[in-house]
Amino acid sequence: MTDFETLNRIATERYSCRAYKPDPVPREIIQNIVQVAQKVPTWCNAQPWKLTITEGAGTQRFGAALYDQAMSNAPEPDIEWPKAYPGALGERRRACGFQLYDALQIPKEDRAGRAAQMMENFRFFGAPHVAIVTTPAVLGTYGAVDCGGFVAAFTQAATAQGLGTIAQGAIAAQAPFVRNFFELPEDEWVLCAISFGYPDTKHPANAFRTDRAAVGDVVTWHDT
Repeated sequence: MTDFETLNRIATERYSCRAYKPDPVPREIIQNIVQVAQKVPTWCNAQPWKLTITEGAGTQRFGAALYDQAMSNAPEPDIEWPKAYPGALGERRRACGFQLYDALQIPKEDRAGRAAQMMENFRFFGAPHVAIVTTPAVLGTYGAVDCGGFVAAFTQAATAQGLGTIAQGAIAAQAPFVRNFFELPEDEWVLCAISFGYPDTKHPANAFRTDRAAVGDVVTWHDT
C-alpha cells in the first residue's frame, strides 16, 4: 500500500464518534498524536494552538459541571456563530442530523429526545478524554484557521492509533465558563473541543457515515 493509499484509508475511516468505551488512553499515545498533529502548516509558523486535556476523574468533573452550565445558560461563544447555512451547506447539516437521529431511533417529532441527544455534547458522549483547543485572541481569524488544520490532523492521527474522535464546536458555546474552569488566560479564545477515546463500535450512534461533496462541487479549474 502506498503512502497516499494509507492516508486515504485513514481519512476515510475517520468519523465523528458519539459513543466510547470507558478505557483511558495511555498518555504516551496521546502525546504521540499531538506530536503528529503539530506538523501541520501554520501562518508564519505561529503554531497558535494550546490544548487542555482531561483524563480520569478530571473528565468526569468537567463534564458534570459543563453539562449543568449548558442546561441553564445561553450560548456565549468567543467567535460569533454562523449566521446561516445557505444552500448545500444547510442540506449537508440537516442530512447529518437526520442520520444521527435515525440511527438512534429518535423520531422527527420527538423534540425532547433530540434536545437530550444534543446535550450529550456537554458530556462528551462518554469519552474518557476531552481536549480543549484555544488560540490567542490577538491572532483573530488566522489563528482559528491554523487550529482547524491542527484539529483535522489530530483526529486523523488518533484514527491511525485506533481511537475515535469528535470535534465539538458546541463546547465553545460556554467559552467563559470553560476559561474560568481551567483558569485559562482571558486573552485566549476557546475554539472547540476534541473528545476522544476507544470507540464503542456496537453503539448505534456510530453506525452511520456522512457523505462528502464530489471534487467537481468544490473545485473550479482555470487552464487558460
